[in-house]
Amino acid sequence: MVTIVAVSKKKSSKTNEEFAILHVQGEPEVLKSKTTGRPYLSARKATLPCTLDFILAKSLIGTTLNGSIELADCNEYEVVLPNGKKLKVNRCFQFNPDSVLVEEVVG
Repeated sequence: MVTIVAVSKKKSSKTNEEFAILHVQGEPEVLKSKTTGRPYLSARKATLPCTLDFILAKSLIGTTLNGSIELADCNEYEVVLPNGKKLKVNRCFQFNPDSVLVEEVVG
């Protein structure tokens, strides 16, 4: 289960049209710090494009969706850490809906 926590607008690079992006967050999980060994609480986050208008998308904040946020391969990008060190990353969090497909429900 994931929760819609925010909504933002983005422009398409091809058509220059604006569309809504849903920001979803998974359940809190306890992780262990690699440097100190102490536990801390975190939650996975991902974005999900939608065809809803911005006002309707914004009204969905707080709604839960079936599915999970999983680590997936993605195009490589660079991240700059607070200490100035640069990292190349090729993994990202992605929303994965439950295995029931729309075609299975409708047809």
